[in-house]
Parts: sequence; structure tokens; C-alpha cells
Amino acid sequence: MRLLLDTHIFLWYITGDERVSGSIREAIENSEIAYLSVISLWEAMIKYQLGKLPLPEPPNPWLREQREHHGIDSLGLDEASVSRLPTLPSHHRDPFDRMLVCQAMEHDLQIVTVDPVIARYPAAIFQSA
Repeated sequence: MRLLLDTHIFLWYITGDERVSGSIREAIENSEIAYLSVISLWEAMIKYQLGKLPLPEPPNPWLREQREHHGIDSLGLDEASVSRLPTLPSHHRDPFDRMLVCQAMEHDLQIVTVDPVIARYPAAIFQSA
């Protein structure tokens, strides 16, 4: 399985949060590859700067270090993924989530998320409980 972790799943996973079920944790650990998008890093850094995301350490370099420590690869933003944006239905207004959907579609990834709105997109979705 090739996975793209939604921002909240990544943060819960690296901190051992119980909201990541055992089956999701196992799927991440046994996946062919698990990615964290630079879009998620961007989102986390903005929320941290605004005081909406408490972290145990400043996000730079902590988020990168945690991603590497947990064996999660970085997924950069590419032109082909961005080019998919105008074709998406407007189910979700969150620009970060919309871009994650585009990346999942472009790179044939399943999104690990608890966001039910993302499930309405034509991307392959692995929805956690």
C-alpha cells in the first residue's frame, strides 16, 4: 500500500496519540511507502505560527526529524499535481486538503485521514475510524 498521511494523522502518529487506531498504525508501518507532503509541513508551520498548533518543539527542524525518525518519506509539490486542482469538485474549501487530494491522485496514493469530506473525492482513500 502506498500512503499519503493527512497532516493530523502524521502529528498523531509521531506523538503516539490514541486517535491513530492500531489498524492505521499497522498500515503505516507495513506500507510499501508512506509520504508526508510538504503541503502538510506548510500547514503545520502556519498553524504553529498562529498559535493553533501546540508542538513539543519548534516545527523546524522537529517535524522533519520526526518524519525521518518514523521512516516517512517527503513528497514534494510538483506541477502535475497542481495541474489537477481545477478538475476537482469543490467538496472541500481547505486548500491544503485539496492539494493533498491532487497529490494522491497524481501519485496513485491512498490518503490516510479522518476527514469525511476528503472521502468524497475521486482519489483512493483509506479512511481511519
